[in-house]
Amino acid sequence: MARVGNWIFTAAMDIDSDKEALFHEVYETEHVPLILKVPGVVSCTRMKLDTLRITMGGATKEIDSQGAPRYAAVYELTSPDVLTSEAFAKAVDHGRWPTEVRPFTKNRRHTMHKVI
Repeated sequence: MARVGNWIFTAAMDIDSDKEALFHEVYETEHVPLILKVPGVVSCTRMKLDTLRITMGGATKEIDSQGAPRYAAVYELTSPDVLTSEAFAKAVDHGRWPTEVRPFTKNRRHTMHKVI
């Protein structure tokens, strides 16, 4: 699939272990579908942190994630302005996410990248 958006927004976080099942259910069935309806949001890919083993300079190393959040979502956007739009603001505060999930997230990190 060809890339459409020229901006990549990431939202990464950890979740309390007793809320993990709810986190995945709400993220997949409510949160992502709502955000994908926002004009300018092209796609979303969810990820879970895994062990990084890499061979460089003839040696294989396991790289410490240094406190990186366990879960991340990568959104392809047509513009960084998408994140300040009224449609985006409504989408991120709709459904069970703001009341039943967001309060139990921690170690949150958000980044914006311009595709070059």
